[in-house]
Amino acid sequence: MSNKLTLSAGDRIKSLLDDSSFVEVGAYVTARNTDFNTKDYETPADGVVTGYGTIDGRLVYVYSQDAKVLGGSIGEMHAAKIAKIYDMALKMGAPVIGLVDCAGLRLQEAADSLNAFGSIYLKQSMASGVIPQITGVFGVCGGGSTIIPALSDITYMVKDNARLFVNSPNALDRNYVDKLDTAGAKYQESNSALVDEVLEDDLAVLGKIRQVIAFLPSNNEDDSNFSDCMDDLNREIPNLEGLADDARAVLTHISDSNIFVELKKEYAKDMVIGFIKLNGTTVGCVANQIKDGGDMLSTKGAYIAAEFVNFLDAFNIPVLTLTNVKGYKATIAEEAGMAKAAAKLTFAFANATVPKVNLVMGDAMGSAYLTMNSKSIGADIEYAWKTARIGTMDPEQAVKIMYSDAFSKDSYDKDMIAAKQAEYTEKMSSAMSSAKRGYVDDIIEGAATRKRLIAAFEMLYTKREDRPLKKHGTI
Repeated sequence: MSNKLTLSAGDRIKSLLDDSSFVEVGAYVTARNTDFNTKDYETPADGVVTGYGTIDGRLVYVYSQDAKVLGGSIGEMHAAKIAKIYDMALKMGAPVIGLVDCAGLRLQEAADSLNAFGSIYLKQSMASGVIPQITGVFGVCGGGSTIIPALSDITYMVKDNARLFVNSPNALDRNYVDKLDTAGAKYQESNSALVDEVLEDDLAVLGKIRQVIAFLPSNNEDDSNFSDCMDDLNREIPNLEGLADDARAVLTHISDSNIFVELKKEYAKDMVIGFIKLNGTTVGCVANQIKDGGDMLSTKGAYIAAEFVNFLDAFNIPVLTLTNVKGYKATIAEEAGMAKAAAKLTFAFANATVPKVNLVMGDAMGSAYLTMNSKSIGADIEYAWKTARIGTMDPEQAVKIMYSDAFSKDSYDKDMIAAKQAEYTEKMSSAMSSAKRGYVDDIIEGAATRKRLIAAFEMLYTKREDRPLKKHGTI
């Protein structure tokens, strides 16, 4: 067991919210069921503390499960309290934060407990895309409980004490905890797209939730998610082009006060997603990360990027993409899901009506480039650094294909081939060649990136864009 500080259900709420702002709802609710051994136990608040308060003065609703009451298991009245919080949050247009520590279904309540789970799922589904839902996992979250964070928008997990599983590790064929702890934070962070970040202890998770709330609107109609910008709007960043392979560093440098809140860092190394602020306005970022994950787009990368773009569009958060990709990752495992994942990413960008800006930092090759918010699928503004290359494939490979006869000879004119590569780069793959065709709006200096992006998003602030009438897409 960990020696790190573990807070009670009530103390978690106190640490999360502004001082003295919490108002409890349903404090006197207890379980109605008395079957089996339930009658032998007190069930104060039926194992979940619910209510509302503020974070930096903004209204939020919160529930915190109490593992000391029947393991925090969900029964009829427990779920009714959570559902009540969702009803209030939807009426007021405020986020819901769930602090999870739950043994799962309350066995003593059987069908009532099953129905209770379903009632929470329904409220979460109705709230999806209307109000932000953030979950922190502090203890056990097993079985049907895992659907709760999975239906949330952002999920954090405590490093040592939290356990997240549909089936416990020992229930998996030929597996056991000591062999592979599939319920542990390390496994979930690296192998599941569910967990956005694993943090050291309860306080770290609660602090991170407070931080991310500051980047989110209260609801899908809230257009007042601004904060004062203490940074220089015209701040130049020397030698930024030298960081083209490290999108994480670029985003940190261009953001207000150099703050970048990243999500799912350990899941897909080739893709970086998260939030920055530009002139006090939240911007969602999707970027290729060559430094850690390579120059090819992976299935995992496309998947988390598509999911994130859908979230941003739902809450009217502008999208910035930093493109630096040569193609799709080529392995047998990737081939099985690559086309569908790329289609989901393409659809997410094309379907999004929020302001969309794309910056080509390095390579932008083939249809992998198209999926990364290219102008052809709807980017409002596309910039490129002067060192960017945009085309069907790497110029060296293109020349090898076009002049295959020359390469097939025992000796060939290397100077001629080099000249053809340079010519192809200039005419077909340079940033300037794309700009001349209107596919790039401007070629900008790396040092001016911050001020140019701020200006672009300010221009796009009042953007309105209609789509064909339909219930929803099917991709």
